[in-house]
Amino acid sequence: MFLLEICKRKFPGVCFLLTIVFLLIRLKSELKDKDIMDDDSAWWTYVEKIVTSFMIFMYIFETYLDIRQNGALKLPSLPKQLEGVVSHEKFEKSKAYSLEKSHFHFIHEAVTIVMDTSILYFGVLPWFWEKSGNFASHMGLNSENEIIHTLSFLAGVMVWSQITDLPFALYSTFVIEARHGFNKQTIWLFFRDLFKGICLSILLGPPIVAALIVIVQKGGPYLAIYLWAFMFVLSIVMMTIYPVLIAPLFNKFTPLPDGELREKIEKLAASLKFPLKKLFVIDGSTRSSHSNAYMYGFFKNKRIVLYDTLIQQCKNEDEVVAVIAHELGHWKLNHTVFSFIAVQIITFLQFGGYTLVRNSKELFQSFGFDTQPVLIGLLIFQHTVIPIQHIVSFGLNLVSRAFEFQADAFAKKLGYGKLLRAGLIKLQEENLSTMNTDPWYSAYHYSHPPLVERLAALEDLESKKED
Repeated sequence: MFLLEICKRKFPGVCFLLTIVFLLIRLKSELKDKDIMDDDSAWWTYVEKIVTSFMIFMYIFETYLDIRQNGALKLPSLPKQLEGVVSHEKFEKSKAYSLEKSHFHFIHEAVTIVMDTSILYFGVLPWFWEKSGNFASHMGLNSENEIIHTLSFLAGVMVWSQITDLPFALYSTFVIEARHGFNKQTIWLFFRDLFKGICLSILLGPPIVAALIVIVQKGGPYLAIYLWAFMFVLSIVMMTIYPVLIAPLFNKFTPLPDGELREKIEKLAASLKFPLKKLFVIDGSTRSSHSNAYMYGFFKNKRIVLYDTLIQQCKNEDEVVAVIAHELGHWKLNHTVFSFIAVQIITFLQFGGYTLVRNSKELFQSFGFDTQPVLIGLLIFQHTVIPIQHIVSFGLNLVSRAFEFQADAFAKKLGYGKLLRAGLIKLQEENLSTMNTDPWYSAYHYSHPPLVERLAALEDLESKKED
């Protein structure tokens, strides 16, 4: 049913493209004698087709959710909880902004699924792997060395991804965001950031990739533990150096000036025994008028970062403090610790699963590879566990939304309920965030509850307090 709805309500080419892809997959399938089913390894030959089919299925399902959300965005009135709270002017601007992003998302996703399925069906990955080895040899390098071959392959992938992603990034930034008053960066700043990102990838990528390859080659029976330990240390190192060395390459961090706002935040942190060492303001307004705030750091070395746009958009300093109270709630309730542990468990299980299939010659052959490179094995495994990844992602979103409600309740318990409500509404208005959301869409995609749900939860807490 929703396939027909896609044809009617989306652009007409989608069904045609999907039909072509399905036909290609069916035509590519070779009929085997029934005796092949007696071979225990035979099913591996169909993994690539199964993966492609599931990718298309998920595209159709997510497009259906997108269509439902697009219908919610077209509703002519605000949700009851926001009536009289959000101005009609802001609602109309939010609706226009959300609809334009939705239409752009439809096109982007359609192009992405066509490219991804084509890459799998036409065997682009094994072809590109072979060509990257030839290129390394042409450059006088030893393509028999798997690390060199892999880096050559990744260099080509990076070039390809930049070429395919750049038009969408430019249109999103300089057309959609600019049209609705959010983009503040120049084309020079955009490409300067892009260049810095590429340089960081070239600087950090090779040693990480080389280490992963060596670990897999020499890991033995404890490979999953070694891989997890490496990624654990790497994540700790990156979380340590990113805010100190990498983030300042893109934004300017300045200490929050002395004054009432700083005093209130420091007083709040002290009351919760939050080991606040530094309090920064980031120049987010140089790139966008969207606002945010976050905290980072380990143990007794915590830092809070406020976007200058957040300070500008909130009506008074107490609303900013209320937002910080919400963020500190995540720390006090150990949400950050839980999230970190959950990621580590998932990472370990993924590597454990990878060790079970990394030596499967049939799995590599299913994707067109005659050899078994480490990086390709990791990529193939990631493709084969896509169904599990979707389930895990959905579960993590459920937990994340529960954490947001808990952090809101924590801020309210500290006496910031009304101020947090006012701050959330103000940020919703200024960021032109979506006012009407489809319940299925938000349940599947959102890691944060919609504003109406957060306000309703705060009201329920208030009513229970009065009772």
